[in-house]
Amino acid sequence: MTTKPVNMDINVHHVTRVEGHGNIVVDIKDGQLEKCYFNVVEAPRFFESFLRGRSYKESALITSRICGICSPGHQLTSLKATEKAMGIQPSEQTILLRKILADAATLQSHILHVYFLAAPDLLSLPSVIPLVATHPDVVKRALRLKKLANDICDVVGGRSVHPNRMIPGGVTMVPTVCELKELQKRLKDAVPDILATVETVKSLAGNLPDFTRETEYISLRSKEEYAIYDGDIFSSDTGATKVDNYKKMTNEKIVEHSSAKHTSANRSSFMVGALARCNNNSDMFNETAQKAAKDLGFKAPCFNPFFNNVAQVIESGLVVQRMIEDIDKLIQMGPKEEPRPKIKVKAGQGVGCTEVPRGILYHDYTYDENGTVIGANCIIPTNQNFSNIDDDMRKMVPELVDSGKSKDEITFALEMLVRAYDPCISCSVHFLKVRFK
Repeated sequence: MTTKPVNMDINVHHVTRVEGHGNIVVDIKDGQLEKCYFNVVEAPRFFESFLRGRSYKESALITSRICGICSPGHQLTSLKATEKAMGIQPSEQTILLRKILADAATLQSHILHVYFLAAPDLLSLPSVIPLVATHPDVVKRALRLKKLANDICDVVGGRSVHPNRMIPGGVTMVPTVCELKELQKRLKDAVPDILATVETVKSLAGNLPDFTRETEYISLRSKEEYAIYDGDIFSSDTGATKVDNYKKMTNEKIVEHSSAKHTSANRSSFMVGALARCNNNSDMFNETAQKAAKDLGFKAPCFNPFFNNVAQVIESGLVVQRMIEDIDKLIQMGPKEEPRPKIKVKAGQGVGCTEVPRGILYHDYTYDENGTVIGANCIIPTNQNFSNIDDDMRKMVPELVDSGKSKDEITFALEMLVRAYDPCISCSVHFLKVRFK
């Protein structure tokens, strides 16, 4: 018979192998769970304030600096918000280039997280460093895939981090046919690495904790394709709604234990990210994603948050196949330099939305008649997940205690849970309002 611990105090400062600083706080007294939450302690960042007074031409370049990993996603979301406000319609070629950039950013982030941040948990290792000696081929495979994704961002976006070729309505430079063919060849050559990644994660999937909690899943959804660049907001509880209704799907609020806002929609919390996208869009998987999902035992809906890492592998295969196909479309079109779009600057408000690796991202800008930002709002995927992480922890801790797990085992499981969400904590801290006089 398991004896419950009367008292337990867990304080992790700071969780490792995540971007930014966050703590795990658990306090059990006399068998009662009194505290259980993820404590975000990052200093607030003021990107919405930075934007005020700046030209519409600068918005995407400024906001791409919100994150060094998701910089293409922030840039594309920013451009979409500006174009909505100004009534700008990008060309077919521009949209195709943007989709390739978004898919490449998804690949580089997922490979980074699965191999270097999450995999050590499945092997009970403190980091990826020991794997360099014991599994050099696996580490080299991860580096090849990440370099490929970075190089695609470089060729299409102008830089692998903080790309600079995308502008409102168009691009400043179009890749040549030779460059596109080289990227396509490398993507085709990378398919065996993707299949090997599936096999590696499959061999480790048995080490994923057997934990489930049904929640609401929110992502983009499109009738045309697996939605990353465009679509409607879709909730597994309530269905689809237009992107302009994003505030009703986030309902941001301030909580005492976090310097990042929390969100909710139909329940006390919801999940965004790869698992949410796969749950809401599994019917839009291409052949590579279908095979990966079958091999990894993924079936939608999946209520185990640790399977977010499995979903990241599925999406990695999906975007590799899709980039091969989209590059082929570009080559068939005949990539060409297009004239800079003629923009009639006007006052307006616009909401942009894309899926970045960690989930659905919103940028909302208001411009005056000179095209100057007078108001901005950015809602980051990670802060949308914080309430869900808290709810997961509140369900998980009593289950672990009842099963007789030690304090160290419970602490490790909670750290692993936080890492499964692949949080970008620094990006999520946007809760202070600044008034300049």
